[in-house]
Amino acid sequence: MNAPYDGDRVHGAGGTGADRVPSETGPDGMAPADPYLQHAYDHDPYRASDLAAQDPVGEALYDRASHPPPPPGTYQEPQPLYQQPPAAQYPPDPRIWAQTPAPEPAGPSRHLPYGDDALTTQFVGVDDLVTRASEDDVEPDAFAHLFRDQEGSGGGRHAGEPEPAGAPAPQKSGGRASGLLKSSALMAAGTLVSRLTGFVRSLVITAALGAVLLGDSFTIAYTLPTMIYILTVGGGLNSVFVPQLVRSMKEDEDGGEAYANRLLTLVMVALGLIVAAAVFAAPLLIRLMSLPIANDPDANNVAVTFARYCLPTIFFMGVHVVMGQILNARGKFGAMMWTPVLNNIVMITTFGLFIWVYGTAAESQIGVRTIPPDGVRLLGIGTLLGLTVQALAMIPYLREAGFRFRPRFDWRGHGLGKTIKLAKWTVLFVLANQAGVLVVTQLATSAGKSSGQNGTGFLAYSNAQLIWGMPQAIITVSVMAALLPRIARAAHDNDPGAVRDDISQGLRNSAVAIVPVAFGFLALGLPMCTLLYGSSGSEAARSMGFILMAFALGLIPYSVQYVVLRGFYAYEDTRTPFYNTVIVAAVNAAASVLCFLVLPSRWAVVGMAASYGLAYAVGVGVAWRRLRNRLGGDLDGTRVVRTYARLCMAAVPAALVGGVVGVALLELLGGGVLGSVVALICGGLLLLAIFFGAAKKMRIEEVNGLMGMVRGRLGR
Repeated sequence: MNAPYDGDRVHGAGGTGADRVPSETGPDGMAPADPYLQHAYDHDPYRASDLAAQDPVGEALYDRASHPPPPPGTYQEPQPLYQQPPAAQYPPDPRIWAQTPAPEPAGPSRHLPYGDDALTTQFVGVDDLVTRASEDDVEPDAFAHLFRDQEGSGGGRHAGEPEPAGAPAPQKSGGRASGLLKSSALMAAGTLVSRLTGFVRSLVITAALGAVLLGDSFTIAYTLPTMIYILTVGGGLNSVFVPQLVRSMKEDEDGGEAYANRLLTLVMVALGLIVAAAVFAAPLLIRLMSLPIANDPDANNVAVTFARYCLPTIFFMGVHVVMGQILNARGKFGAMMWTPVLNNIVMITTFGLFIWVYGTAAESQIGVRTIPPDGVRLLGIGTLLGLTVQALAMIPYLREAGFRFRPRFDWRGHGLGKTIKLAKWTVLFVLANQAGVLVVTQLATSAGKSSGQNGTGFLAYSNAQLIWGMPQAIITVSVMAALLPRIARAAHDNDPGAVRDDISQGLRNSAVAIVPVAFGFLALGLPMCTLLYGSSGSEAARSMGFILMAFALGLIPYSVQYVVLRGFYAYEDTRTPFYNTVIVAAVNAAASVLCFLVLPSRWAVVGMAASYGLAYAVGVGVAWRRLRNRLGGDLDGTRVVRTYARLCMAAVPAALVGGVVGVALLELLGGGVLGSVVALICGGLLLLAIFFGAAKKMRIEEVNGLMGMVRGRLGR
């Protein structure tokens, strides 16, 4: 017989009911004995582990540090809210909670956004967020995230490597914030000094030889080794071998030292053979570079003699670049940027001695027919000595980094074949690029000889291009040299989000300086060149100024193209940059030929300078679309284009006002040193003031961040 239902008696239906209320817990202490008396949702064994079922305030105030969780497999009755649970009667069983965890996978177990490393990412809960809420620091500027992400890149640990046991906690003020800052600042300072001494070298060369046929002859002989080096091994060394060196350091047991020794040995052997063949074929190479010079017996004799002194520098260029890439892969970026200063100092001294002995070109009227053999020998030996000193100066830096060179000829089966295969497309890349340069060299020397005016030939083109390329080398190259190993690691880990973000940062941060400088060249090209190259004559200096103004705006697509191509190199894709460069070289050559045929000889080189920027504008459109598809259809294009567009909007009125004032002062005071300095200073200050004022009003994030960083460094 079933027991009668007595639930109503709990509410006093038949008496007091106090002593008739059934026990609230059963024998197991977990649930009421009578299933009719329990609440439908009272018995929930998952409530203690479900954060959504708890009060957020109680969860935030709950002190887990003093109350460890129970051992797995046991159940603890949920405690009332806002009360601390009683101390556990028995301590946790260490045999359960102290078991050895499973080993971590060799690579990241999951892909996280923005380049985070799954092995080192720390996930925090409510307790940590509440505890650290008051400790969050306000970002000092828009570049802080880029600095912070680079911490440790040069400190000897690889990405994803855990901190050593017992290591002190990192300081808040340092971190990755200081890594990229220090690397970029060191490289920018070295490149700045190198470019400044390079300017002085260019000034001394122009003063010694003049912007006429003799100057063009030396410039072609001096440029020839660089072209041959880039055509043979330079392109592969500059682009392919950095990711390979980073990978060998990460994967090889010896930290990549054997791979670096094999690479350096192979390059030295290959360059030695190339130098021997190039010295023998010097007359043919001069003819390939410039038919007008080759057809002039006196100019050809001088150019061939200069070339045979300069061509051995190919060997030292390659050795210097390989040593620099080895240091870059180890997080040492300064040596490769600072050692070219030694080369410039040696060459400045050499041409200074030439001027001291023979006088300037304007004073002595020296030319290809009158230059003495001793003068040619002095200039040739000094040029060769400069590159030799530059390469040998890398040895102490390598020793400091722990690298010892030991020749190794076991090239087969150690990854060099894959690297050479990748470099194949890079060689074709530079071949297409140098083909365009070859066309411009032939046309520029022909235009300069036919015009009969100073400053309208290849030397003037090279001098203007040297000024124009300085911001690119100081800003864009320095930033991307520090980011390239990091981009290579992100590409190796198959993290397109990190690659995209780094490329976007490189584009936007470099644009802050590239855009106003490009408009500054357009506005103040004349006073710049009259100040720098006034010793070669006012006519030649003004011609160089017009060439620089034609180059000016092409600096923007040239910088963008450089950054975008780093994305392909990080994925070891050298075929796409080759096709892109073919397009750029073809457009440059075709437009240059058109300018040579249509424009007067006096203005032909000016048109060729404008064609250079036009070709890179076309190339950027092609490269951008291909890299966007490679990264899954997202290259942060909206943000990048908006930044460049707003910077250009701020630079246009600044260039108009600064250019009008600068040219007016130059015409008023003359093209001498005083007039050039006054025009350059006044026009430049107006340009910068208007640009930064407009950028501040437009609230351009990158400009405001840069200004805040500068004020912070100055202590204001």
